[in-house]
Amino acid sequence: MTIYAMTASPTVAPERSSQVTTQKYPNYKVIVLNDDFNTFEHVAACLMKYIPDVTSDRAWELTNQVHYEGQAIVWIGPQEQAELYHQQLRRAGLTMAPLEAA
Repeated sequence: MTIYAMTASPTVAPERSSQVTTQKYPNYKVIVLNDDFNTFEHVAACLMKYIPDVTSDRAWELTNQVHYEGQAIVWIGPQEQAELYHQQLRRAGLTMAPLEAA
């Protein structure tokens, strides 16, 4: 009786990549749209009230941009904060564009 030995070829494990790719969460844009019913004063006051660190001068710049260009990006940042600011401005009566990734 002849016994044949089975030769196993060595198993080669694929090399593991030591690279770690980190992905940042996307930022979102809060955009106010022009309308025919909000006053300049109301828009500027809302921006100062709800958007952090918006000064009076910056609020008026953004308000003018909304009026003359039809819209202005008033804040860019993480989704949860963007949703909050968007909701607060909308509830204050401003016309808002849907949130969009930056």
